[in-house]
Amino acid sequence: MMNCHRRRREMMKWQKIAVVCLLLFASGMLFSSCRVKGEAEAFRIEARAVHDSALTVDTHIDTPAHMLREGWKIGERHDPSQRESGKIDLPRMAEGGLDAAFFAVFVGQGERTPEGYARAKEQTMSLLDAIHKMAEDYPHLVEIAFSPEDAYRLEKEGKRAAFIGMENGYPIDTNLTLLEEYYKRGVRYLTLCHSRDNDLCDSSMERQSPEDNGLSEFGKEVVAECNRLGIMVDVSHVSDKSFFDVLQVTRAPVIASHSGVRAICDTQRNLSDEMLKAFALNGGVIQVCFVSSFLKKEKPNPERDKALQGLREKYGSRRDIKDEVTLAKMREEYEAILEKYPVERATVKDLVNHIDHVVKLVGVDYVGVGTDFDGGGELDGCEEVSQMSHITEELLRRGYSAEEIRKIWGGNLMRVFGKVIQIAEKSK
Repeated sequence: MMNCHRRRREMMKWQKIAVVCLLLFASGMLFSSCRVKGEAEAFRIEARAVHDSALTVDTHIDTPAHMLREGWKIGERHDPSQRESGKIDLPRMAEGGLDAAFFAVFVGQGERTPEGYARAKEQTMSLLDAIHKMAEDYPHLVEIAFSPEDAYRLEKEGKRAAFIGMENGYPIDTNLTLLEEYYKRGVRYLTLCHSRDNDLCDSSMERQSPEDNGLSEFGKEVVAECNRLGIMVDVSHVSDKSFFDVLQVTRAPVIASHSGVRAICDTQRNLSDEMLKAFALNGGVIQVCFVSSFLKKEKPNPERDKALQGLREKYGSRRDIKDEVTLAKMREEYEAILEKYPVERATVKDLVNHIDHVVKLVGVDYVGVGTDFDGGGELDGCEEVSQMSHITEELLRRGYSAEEIRKIWGGNLMRVFGKVIQIAEKSK
């Protein structure tokens, strides 16, 4: 009987020890979990502090097209989960800590005829009016900016700086005086072409002939006029020969407002290592964009390819469609195909891989960020502007210093911008 009691006491003793161990283990796990969460929160706070210490600049957003839509107001916050919300509005810019952006005046390449040029100028003026109206409607939130000094001043005032870039030289017609007119309305960079050849240069994408003819004589005049006025020359979208021709004639550093690295993602829209080295010698800067197809190779999707081929057979080339109703219908069907067969989005890590490559190849002074938000740019982890600090978090994880991050976010671009203005002032 005594032995039974002794054994029962022994069992109870070990049960108590087991319970204590379990409690200690559980509390240890809880402590460890809390510590990990605490460390993660501390890291986010540190990253946000670094982010907020920088003048953050996005060199390419296509939001002005949204600003022409009836009922859509850039001064109001739009729910990111809603399809028609867009990637950018002024409240979300503040949430994401984005201080300045270049609002793109984009006009697609049309026919090089008097009628085509007239339409291009009309579209350009409508977009410029919309950008200026934004500043008039929300003077407490945003102001049109014309120089690096404006950007730094507005950052201190807690306002967004709205710069203007012109994507595609088509609206210049063949008339240099138009370029000065656009400059007076705030245009501070010119993307020489878009996805097709124009009067200035050949495009990297859809050329009229297999031969790359590079920068035209008129294109050389346009580059010289940009140098004289203080407009940054943007080589995103241009062909390889056009790129090197520009570097031969420009007196000022140039930019690529929204491009990528060809060594990582092999597409003609991106820049080769040879081009990146030339950029560094020129003193320019490449702004890495958020378009997935420029950041990583897409996985094959035969169903999507078949559907898109059927769309092309049904409507023909998009550039040949003149009727707006038909064009809208084609866009609607195109978006439906992408919704059914979505393209895998690149990640924040994919983006920073491109930044890493530029830094390792030529240094941290020649790279920045140009999202192409509202023009196809979005990342898994940074889908819209309120999430911009996630880029800073990834840069910190990879060992970039606060000073290097400030260069990437805006310092490099403002250096180039200031140099372009300085060269222009000397020529006057």
